[in-house]
Amino acid sequence: MSEFTRFLGDTPLRIFLKLLVVSFLVGIVMSYFGWSPYDVFYQIRDFVLQLWNMGFKAIDRFVGYFLLGAAVVVPVFVVLRLLSYRR
Repeated sequence: MSEFTRFLGDTPLRIFLKLLVVSFLVGIVMSYFGWSPYDVFYQIRDFVLQLWNMGFKAIDRFVGYFLLGAAVVVPVFVVLRLLSYRR
């Protein structure tokens, strides 16, 4: 078995025929749904961007909660430290 055949996993002719059949079937499905390769690319891109933005929205929400809590906790801490320092 040659390196090329081992890399492909089968003989080149059989791989070519498999790819031909699968490409034809995928083409039929994409045509049925009215998709183009650009549509698939843009859908993947939009999905990744939405995940990216959701991640930063979660971080933004966390930082917002942190700052909201710190606006109360830090002054109370400072006041309590000042009151305990006098004693």
